[in-house]
Amino acid sequence: MTGGPVRVGVVGAGNISDEYLTTLCAAPGIDVVGIADLDRSRAAAQAATYGVPFSGDTAGLLALPGLELVVNLTIPAVHAQVALEAIAAGKHVWGEKPLALDRASARAVLDAAAAAGVRVGNAPDTVLGRGIQYSQQLIADGRIGTPQTVLTLMQGPGPDAWHPRPEFLFARGAGPLFDIGPYYLTTLALLFGPVDTVQARGHRAFDVRTVPYGERAGDRIPVEVWTHVSVLTRFRSGVVGTSIYSFDSPVRRQLFEVTGSGGTLTVPVSGFDGASTFVPSGQPQPQPIELAPPGVERRRGVGVIEMAEAIRADREPRASGALAFHVLDTMLAIEESIEAGRPVAVDGDFEPLPAVAPAWPDEPAWPDETSP
Repeated sequence: MTGGPVRVGVVGAGNISDEYLTTLCAAPGIDVVGIADLDRSRAAAQAATYGVPFSGDTAGLLALPGLELVVNLTIPAVHAQVALEAIAAGKHVWGEKPLALDRASARAVLDAAAAAGVRVGNAPDTVLGRGIQYSQQLIADGRIGTPQTVLTLMQGPGPDAWHPRPEFLFARGAGPLFDIGPYYLTTLALLFGPVDTVQARGHRAFDVRTVPYGERAGDRIPVEVWTHVSVLTRFRSGVVGTSIYSFDSPVRRQLFEVTGSGGTLTVPVSGFDGASTFVPSGQPQPQPIELAPPGVERRRGVGVIEMAEAIRADREPRASGALAFHVLDTMLAIEESIEAGRPVAVDGDFEPLPAVAPAWPDEPAWPDETSP
């Protein structure tokens, strides 16, 4: 990367910060200079673990000399607030999903960034993993013919079975739609372009959930969101989708399956590097063909690395604020469709981009785990 490493500060020292910091602290194009959290002791512990020179509060982080990019790993309810604080300080922002909890707040973030001349990028960066990128290239190359329909499914018992602090995952701005939906909806947008309309139904199995295991077994959690969401989606490209997002099933199952005029392709949406499976049409007994993605392994934080390259190149990041806004707009339209009992149009837009080269990034951003 020309121009030297991008100086990065992290806001939020919770569970997900370990995954980001493991990647970013080893990336040649990144210099992690500080970590902030409301719990300063937690920020200090992460800074000590990863050899980061500063820990403290957000104001102190934003005042660090030369800080360029803020990685916002806070809870969804304050995503927009923290982003706006960083933008007001003249910093680029990478945020965890979702971009915000409502369109007005998300638009305020994008408008403030445009006025300040800074960039906004947003999770999930799994869409930059070689699994999804290879699937995108296969579809673009015509492997399945003309895409026609897509089926996605994510179901399981919910995060109260494993997360140490699950309350926020059942609060407004979370649930299966806002917590897991961005992985699927961002991939759908990447593969098929903007959504035209959605029609949805929601179900809530329990108004209160009880933590089943661990130190907090028996704790009761109020449920403010739909915990099972079914969606019919029409894309402007003409592709039709059927999706389920659920925290109400004891059976864990994930599926992302695209059918075209020439066959069906499974897309490895649950991680960064899984293989695709292709089943050709027009054969009496078609055999699945596994298609392993070429290129370099990628991990959580790769979106920040790509955004750092974008900053140095003075362009928009691939996992852009516009893409994140469209995904948010889609999720809100799904909620509105559930409440109204009718189809709802989606207005957000973004510029689709071709797949990245299999060899990107040129230098791995993590140590070789196979080495002694």
